[in-house]
Amino acid sequence: MPLLSLLDLHHAFGGAPVLDGVNLQVEAGERVCLVGRNGSGKSTLLRLIAGEMRPDEGAVFRSPGLRLARLPQEIPDDINGTVYDVVEGSALEAAETGSHEEDWERDLRIERLLERMGLAPLAEFAALSGGMKRRVLLARVLAGRPDLLLLDEPTNHLDIGSIEWLENFLVEAVPALFFVTHDRAFLQTLATRIVELDRGVLTNWDCPYDVFLERRDARLEVEERERAQRDKVLAQEEAWMRRGVKARRSRDQGRVARLKVMRAERRARREVAGLATITVSEAERSGQRVVEATGLEFAYPGQPPVVRGLDLMVSRGDKVGLIGPNGAGKTTLVKLLLGQLAPTAGELKQGTRLEVVYLDQLRAQIDDNKTVADNVSDGNSHVTVDGKKKHVISYLEDFLFEPDRARTPARVLSGGERNRLLLARLFTKPANVLVLDEPTNDLDAETLDLLENLLVEFSGTLLLVSHDRAFLDEVVTSTLVTEGDGRWEEYLGGYSDYAVERTKRLAGPVSASAEGGRGGAEAKGSKGPAAAKPRRLTNKERAELAGLPARIEKLETEQAALAEQLADPAFYAGRAAEAPAWRAQLAGIERDATAAMARWEELEALAAAGGGGLRWYWHRLTRCSTTSGCW
Repeated sequence: MPLLSLLDLHHAFGGAPVLDGVNLQVEAGERVCLVGRNGSGKSTLLRLIAGEMRPDEGAVFRSPGLRLARLPQEIPDDINGTVYDVVEGSALEAAETGSHEEDWERDLRIERLLERMGLAPLAEFAALSGGMKRRVLLARVLAGRPDLLLLDEPTNHLDIGSIEWLENFLVEAVPALFFVTHDRAFLQTLATRIVELDRGVLTNWDCPYDVFLERRDARLEVEERERAQRDKVLAQEEAWMRRGVKARRSRDQGRVARLKVMRAERRARREVAGLATITVSEAERSGQRVVEATGLEFAYPGQPPVVRGLDLMVSRGDKVGLIGPNGAGKTTLVKLLLGQLAPTAGELKQGTRLEVVYLDQLRAQIDDNKTVADNVSDGNSHVTVDGKKKHVISYLEDFLFEPDRARTPARVLSGGERNRLLLARLFTKPANVLVLDEPTNDLDAETLDLLENLLVEFSGTLLLVSHDRAFLDEVVTSTLVTEGDGRWEEYLGGYSDYAVERTKRLAGPVSASAEGGRGGAEAKGSKGPAAAKPRRLTNKERAELAGLPARIEKLETEQAALAEQLADPAFYAGRAAEAPAWRAQLAGIERDATAAMARWEELEALAAAGGGGLRWYWHRLTRCSTTSGCW
C-alpha cells in the first residue's frame, strides 16, 4: 500500500491553476524529488500533502497511522525556547501518536542528533543566525522519526559539511522522502525518482537527473514543433475564414466548428515559462592586482581569531570560492578583503580602479515597503544597463517579473523572486569585482545555469561564498577553505578538486606535486613577485576543446582533397584558370588548421593537469604518420 496518493488534484489562486489534475503515489523507501520553476507551485503541493491546505478539487490519501513531517522553506516567527526544547517537542508529539520509546531512549537520541548536527542544546532559538535556525528546524522534524518526510529546500543556509551529513543521514534513517531542492549535487545523491511540476501538470521521470535533463529538453523540442504546426494550421484556417466571408451560407460548417475548437485550444494554451536574461554592466578593467594579503589576521574582541596568518594574492580575472562551516568567518573574510573591516595584524593592499558589487547573504539591500520596480530604479522610470537606458519594467521582464508583479511590494515575493530581484538591482551597477554571498539560494535550476554562464564569461574578478558544490565546480578557478583555528588555505579548482586533495592529505604524506602546488601558493603571499596561477577551463572553453578535434579533422580532409586536386595534371589541362583561386583556398584552410591546432594545444595544456589530455594528440600523430594532408 502506498504511503501517499494524490488523486486528480486541482488548485488555483485566482489565475491559471498551479495544480491541474495532479496524480501521484509515493511508496515506502522512495526518495522523490519535485523539480520545477520558481512559482510553479512546488511549496503549495507540499502544503497540500501535509494537510496545511485543502485542494480546490481532488483528494489526498495517506496510509493509516502515517507519521508525516514537513520542513518549510521559511523560518516561522512563533518559535521560542532553547534548541533542546524546540527539538524535543517533535519527539514528544511522535510519542503521543503511538511511538514506543522510553524517556531515556528519547533523550539520548535527541542528544546524539544535536551533537551530530553541531547544535548547542541550551542555546536560545531566537538568538541563532538564520542558518542555525534552519538546522534546528531540520533536527526538529528528524527527531519525530516520520514515515514520510517533506523537505522544502533543506540545504538553504546549510554549510557543505552539514549538507553531506544530511545526505548520509537521509539515506540511512528516513523511510521515505519527498523533497524540493535546487542543489543539483544533493538531488543526484538522494533522488530515486524525479517528478516535474510544469504549468500545473506533474510528470514522472524515473531516471537520473542528467538523463532527465536530456529527455525533458527533447520533449520540449517536440512540443514546440507540434505547437508551431498547430499555429500554422490555425493561421491558414483564419485566412480561409477571412476570404470566404461573402459565401458564409455555403461554407463547410464542420470546418467552421473545427476552427472554433482550435481557437479555444489556442486561448487555453499555457506557454513554457521563459528564461531570465541576466547581464552584468562591466566597468573599466581593474588593475592586475585586486587584493594582496600578507600575514593577515583578524579577531573580534574577546573572540578566537577568524583569520590567522593569511597570505593571498587575488589577480584580475580570478574567480575565488570560499568554503567553510557556518560561523567560520567567510563573510567576515570577504569584508576584510574588501576593506570594510580593518585587520588586527598583517598587511592588506587593494588594487586600483576597483568597482565592487556586493550581494549580501541577508538580502538587506531590498526594501520590503517599496515595489519591485522601485527597488531596482529608486523610483525612476528607467535604469542604465551597460551604458544603455532601459525602462525598468522591460528590464525586470528579463528577470522573469511580469509587469503586474513588478508593481507589487517586495515583501510578497518568494525566496527565489527576492534573489532574482537583488541580482536585477545589483547588475545595473558597473562592476569589475563581483562579491556574491550565497547567490544560489532559492534559484531554480534554469536560472542557476544562466547565472553560472554569466559568471564564467565575466571578465572581472569574482569572490563567491556558496555551499552549492556543483555551482562551485562550474564557476571558480580556486577555492579558499578554512582549516580551523583561523587558518585558511587556497586550493586550485572547485569543490571537487579540493575534496580530492583533502582525501589525499588525509590518506598520507603529500605528494611532491601537491607540495609544489602549495609552495606556489605560499610564494604568492611572499614579498617577491606573485607566481602565475594555473586555472581551470571555463564551460565555454571545455565545449570549444571538445569540438576542436572534429574541426581539425574536417579541415585536414578539405586540405587533403584540395591538395590532391592541385597535384592532378588533368586538373590543369581543363581548369588551369581556376588554379590560383584553389591555391588561395588551400592556403586559407592551412592557416585555419594551424590556428585550430594552436588553440587546441593551448586549451589542452590548461586541461592537462587532469591527465590523459594528450592521448588524442598522440593517437592522431600515429594515425596520420603515413597519411598525406596530416600535420
